[in-house]
Amino acid sequence: MPSISILGANGAGKSSLLKAIAGIVPTLPGKRITLSGQEISSLQPHRIVEAGLALVPEGRGIFGDLTVRENLRLGAYLERSRASKKDILEQVLALFPRLAERLGQTARTMSGGEQQMVAVGRALMSRPDVLLLDEPSLGLSPLMCKELFGALARIRESGVSVLLVEQNARQSLAVADRGYLIETGRIVGQGRAADLRDDPAVRRAYLGGAANDGTAGASHVTPSSSPLS
Repeated sequence: MPSISILGANGAGKSSLLKAIAGIVPTLPGKRITLSGQEISSLQPHRIVEAGLALVPEGRGIFGDLTVRENLRLGAYLERSRASKKDILEQVLALFPRLAERLGQTARTMSGGEQQMVAVGRALMSRPDVLLLDEPSLGLSPLMCKELFGALARIRESGVSVLLVEQNARQSLAVADRGYLIETGRIVGQGRAADLRDDPAVRRAYLGGAANDGTAGASHVTPSSSPLS
């Protein structure tokens, strides 16, 4: 399934985009969001989860006083996943073996990386078709980032589409099929993730690379001025 990376500076509208898709903030008047042909713009957030979309918010949003097991079980409370929650839990624990060792541990006593695994695992417990992630590597060590992005690649391979907003542009493009660049709520460029990684303008702006490789005149990014809503 496809994986999409959203790139943009702070304040560009990346988090607002994910929140609008997940039903947490309203869309602009007259704009529609569809999922598998179903319009979800007017649905309440829990109905959007039932339709097959789950958000891992920035800051994780886990329940710190509950155990890992309890946090994960909360992700499967809707009819969509309730009947198969045991099988889904096994899949989540296979994806994050650390959690299997800490099911009885209180979530707030875990490291930041382990808490992020809980947040992603809880979202997966809803059996989503599309997984939205907002800055999942924020505050994590390089080792935990590597482990997290390895898990995201396996999630994509399992058949779940991933829409990723991530400060680590290099890592996010490495697990994505396509990328979109946004500024103040509008798409200003798009292309294959591999092309964006090689584009000198993108490298200067997001990847920390200077365009001194003789490709300064090249561009793989397709300009766009489409509004996000």
